[in-house]
Amino acid sequence: MKYLYLIRHAKSKKDDDMLDDFDRGLSQEGKKAILKMAYALKIKKVMPDLILSSSAKRTKSTAKGLAREMGYKKKIIYLNDLYLASPKTMLWIIQKIRKKHQTVFIVAHNPGITDFANQMMTDNTIKNIPTLGVAALQLPVRKWQECQHKIAKLDFFIYPKMYEK
Repeated sequence: MKYLYLIRHAKSKKDDDMLDDFDRGLSQEGKKAILKMAYALKIKKVMPDLILSSSAKRTKSTAKGLAREMGYKKKIIYLNDLYLASPKTMLWIIQKIRKKHQTVFIVAHNPGITDFANQMMTDNTIKNIPTLGVAALQLPVRKWQECQHKIAKLDFFIYPKMYEK
């Protein structure tokens, strides 16, 4: 069994029209959400052994923040191919993961991350993965190369607004 956590980046800054989309950073709300979600994942006893992230500034910051808050000490791999990736590209990337990794975080963007989650799941549909939402999938495979559409079971789906008081 492999475990795949599909994570949309935290809320980004919208106020700087001079910045290219790729270079947008995180808003203060996004930075606070990282603390909430890292805590929620720790409570669920989730710890990745590999983090793959889009190389866009907001996804890199999200991946680094989650890693720091969760105590993840390994290298984060940043991939240009995950920037606004299609579900087809995400599957291709996942199929290239080495067998030794059991629990993988993918930090990416919408609409690709939501579309990919829905294509992977057998019996659930997620209308939208909001910013810093996490779709936790169980994959009944021994090797990542065996991944294909419609094989995953949704373990849980969480997002920051669930933890507001």
